[in-house]
Amino acid sequence: MKHIRITVRPDLARAPPFVAALLDDADVTEARAVDWNRAAGETTTHLYAVEGDAVPFSEAARDTPGVESVTLSAVDEPTSYALLDVRDDEVPTFGVVEDALARAGLVVRRPLVYRDGRIHGHVVGDPGAVGAVLDAAPDSLDVRVDAVGEFPSPRASPTSRLSDRQREALEAALALGYYQRPRGATHEDVAERVDCAPATASEHLQKAEAKLVRAVVEGVGVTV
Repeated sequence: MKHIRITVRPDLARAPPFVAALLDDADVTEARAVDWNRAAGETTTHLYAVEGDAVPFSEAARDTPGVESVTLSAVDEPTSYALLDVRDDEVPTFGVVEDALARAGLVVRRPLVYRDGRIHGHVVGDPGAVGAVLDAAPDSLDVRVDAVGEFPSPRASPTSRLSDRQREALEAALALGYYQRPRGATHEDVAERVDCAPATASEHLQKAEAKLVRAVVEGVGVTV
């Protein structure tokens, strides 16, 4: 079983304007296809997280025939969320990356990351199935394999590097608001939640953060 990192460059001239807004709008730092679900009637629901101004993206989506609904939330936060219901037969180029990867022998690891005109993703499965994706990709998509490695491995799953206590401390910190700005919790709060000394909680967090940062710098994190 292999872990495969891919990059897809869509032809923005042939993509729906709201897809281009995710990939080429200076006010969008990054977007992530957090999840998607194909319901009955060939309608796909897509959940996006958008860092930056998501309003032009949502307006473009609402103006696109085939987009049945758009729900935008957290617009006053650094990251907004958009839920789109899209009829695939009317917007054939939207979701084409998900469709291209939806074949036996492959599992797409969410999220797909939209940044700098490209879509970055990770899949797990048979390299032969990836070859079939490359062969079948429409000419509106340039699909490239960036790296192939064994799965499972720490490089494919950065969080597997964490000890149980490091993971527990991170989960507590997230739940308490330690990583919010302004910070909503202290080392002491995390220590109380996980039942350890504040110095120990600080050490757990620092080691966990170092492992995750190293994984991203090595090019294996979810943001690619």
